[in-house]
Amino acid sequence: MAGFDPETFEEEKYVEHFTELQQAYKQAFDVMNSEYDSGLIHGIDQMVLNESEPVYEDGGFRIDLPENAYERLQGVEVERDRFDAVVERYVEELKRQLRGVFDLPAEPRTE
Repeated sequence: MAGFDPETFEEEKYVEHFTELQQAYKQAFDVMNSEYDSGLIHGIDQMVLNESEPVYEDGGFRIDLPENAYERLQGVEVERDRFDAVVERYVEELKRQLRGVFDLPAEPRTE
């Protein structure tokens, strides 16, 4: 595992950090799968997050989702509001897992 360097993460993430990225995505999937309908979580994982892009900026991670994420989900019936809420929660869990895998401090709460 290469040390985390915010300055080079973007250009090295799929070369130097691929294993850590896979680990974070797997851990997030496991957490979400234990809390939500497995069909929905599997669909989001395979049809939405498979095209997502983790970005590190301003001391934290951002997950860029593909355009038309809801329309990408096929074979799973879910209302748009529920889908949006679950994806939002999934993204937050993924960011939490990324911080953990890269041993970064938790983001401050914005409540």
